[in-house]
Amino acid sequence: MTDTTELRKIQTQGVHHITIIGADRQTSIDFWEGVLGMPFIFDQPNLDNPDEGHLYFDPGDGRLITIFTNETRKPDPDPVPEATGSLHHLALNVSQATFWQVAARLDARGVTHSGPVDRGFMDSIYFRDPLGLRLELASYRFEPPEGCRHADVMIEAHRIRVARGDHHIDREHLADAIELLVRHRQGTLSDDRGARNPY
Repeated sequence: MTDTTELRKIQTQGVHHITIIGADRQTSIDFWEGVLGMPFIFDQPNLDNPDEGHLYFDPGDGRLITIFTNETRKPDPDPVPEATGSLHHLALNVSQATFWQVAARLDARGVTHSGPVDRGFMDSIYFRDPLGLRLELASYRFEPPEGCRHADVMIEAHRIRVARGDHHIDREHLADAIELLVRHRQGTLSDDRGARNPY
């Protein structure tokens, strides 16, 4: 058995990139840029396989979605297997303004989708890409306070939900978590910053 006193974490700092095995080059460009609006920013051979291309797209946060392409592979819309250890779906962030346009824009392309799904703390819609990969377009229902991240709000909302014995995180937990984070992170001149009724 390994002596855990010598073990140290390998600390991650975010997703660097996600690479997907694609079909032909044009299908990748048409979907990732032509449907999802991700700028096509980099193009080179797959350095591990000279028969493939390697396309890079910016999903909107400066990270990367990359696709291995091969002109001999054609799109297969059959669902990608969802076995143990496999990717279930890839979730991408969209604004609320965009989210409520997604269903109509997929309908215009004849793409089958779930329609809006209420996740309590976010709205989601699911569909498959031309290669059968399940995608989720997700939109948070809240903005974190200045200096906080969505994850900061989520962990506080989780603690509130558990303390109240509620089934899942919903809007009230988020609102109370945001209030709590502001109280802890932002100063005030007031001796009592509790809720009041000035009416």
